[in-house]
Amino acid sequence: MQRFIEQCRKAGDVLDIHAEVDPEFEAAAITAEVQARGNQIVVFHRVRGYDIPVVTNVYGCRHRLARILGVAAGGGDSVSQALNRHIESSVGSRSPATAEASQSSGRQACRLSQIPLLRYHEEDAGRYLTAGVFLVRDPDNGVHNLSFHRGMYVSDDELRISIGPRHDLGRLQARAEARDAEVPATILLSASPALFVAACTSIPPEADELALAASIAGAPLATAPAHTQDLAVPLDADIVIEGRILPHERRPEAPFGEWMGYYIDEKQSHVFAVDHVEARPGAIAHGLLCGSAEDLRPLEASTAARIFKMLNQQFPGIVDVVCFPTMLCTVISLRPAYEGHARQVLLAAVTAHFMYSKLCIVVDDDVDPYSLEDVVWAFVTRARPDQRALVLGDLPGFFRDPHKDHWGRLALDATIPWGRNHEFRRKSVPGRDRVRLTELLAAQPSTSQE
Repeated sequence: MQRFIEQCRKAGDVLDIHAEVDPEFEAAAITAEVQARGNQIVVFHRVRGYDIPVVTNVYGCRHRLARILGVAAGGGDSVSQALNRHIESSVGSRSPATAEASQSSGRQACRLSQIPLLRYHEEDAGRYLTAGVFLVRDPDNGVHNLSFHRGMYVSDDELRISIGPRHDLGRLQARAEARDAEVPATILLSASPALFVAACTSIPPEADELALAASIAGAPLATAPAHTQDLAVPLDADIVIEGRILPHERRPEAPFGEWMGYYIDEKQSHVFAVDHVEARPGAIAHGLLCGSAEDLRPLEASTAARIFKMLNQQFPGIVDVVCFPTMLCTVISLRPAYEGHARQVLLAAVTAHFMYSKLCIVVDDDVDPYSLEDVVWAFVTRARPDQRALVLGDLPGFFRDPHKDHWGRLALDATIPWGRNHEFRRKSVPGRDRVRLTELLAAQPSTSQE
């Protein structure tokens, strides 16, 4: 990850903060402000109480994700399409996902309390590990799984982690617990961008996510044996935490400010027993502000890739899919080929992903699907709400929803009425794409007085 940060620094996309910052709220507050103003990567070189610096907002904008996935600017490709190609090349791939490293990891043993973990939100129960990639291997088929789960720091020996029951790790842990067995797991902190993006991506459970990471990286991942587990650990992680998820053990965890913008109340969560921690000299710790752009952009890309693939297999004319996770909203860019095409796509989209399609909107390909302002403009100027809005009742949605607040779907057809394209030609100002304001301002004559 540090190589990627250095590339971004050369491009002027990194904000280096050398003043001392408090891990209790201050680093999170600065990160949120940077995201609101410019969305640069933020490096905190001096974190109070720690020798290790912290980096935030590494994956907080689409152009950095595009660079990781090899999407060329203006190339007509989308992040979701590029990610789908990596998924297709890795699922069932016989090429090795990992290669034994010729050198040691260079990481040295340390304590968990030496790793700077941040406290993010006012009511958070403590400091949290939020950007750690959990690596496990399924004992039944040998497949590697990568995933994210928040971890509340308790002591050098314990994290309390939240595992969703529908996640792959949740299902694996339930199977192990039925046998009264622990789940060995390794947490990779400040891992390579390829590992991070692969961990964000949902692929079939029988597919190996280290193979997906290798496809994104463009080469097998160099690894070294773990210290306490029979597991090959990628070298490209600054910090590694080895441990076990204990069976039949739940302890209080949270409140915590989750990605949808609300607090999760205290609950009984799984216990991760820490067995070994190591950090590379010169390591940097990755902190992620949940619900921020850095949390949502990778989730948006992986969710959109899944929905794009499902829709593209059924319908012609699917140009792009964009997701807005905190709004449980999916926008589909379409080139309508026949009357009723958009409505068919809408009905398929609402079932394409049970969590992130509470609101589905189909737009023509002249509308920017990444701009909700443009999307809503299209709906209010091109569609009659009483004829183009479908309310679908009693459809289950987001899994953590005991009061059924997220049941039901709203589907909006915001495309041009069939056969009337000429009436809805968008106006344009010729040459606007060639305007270079910075150059024009620099060329202005000086107004200073002699």
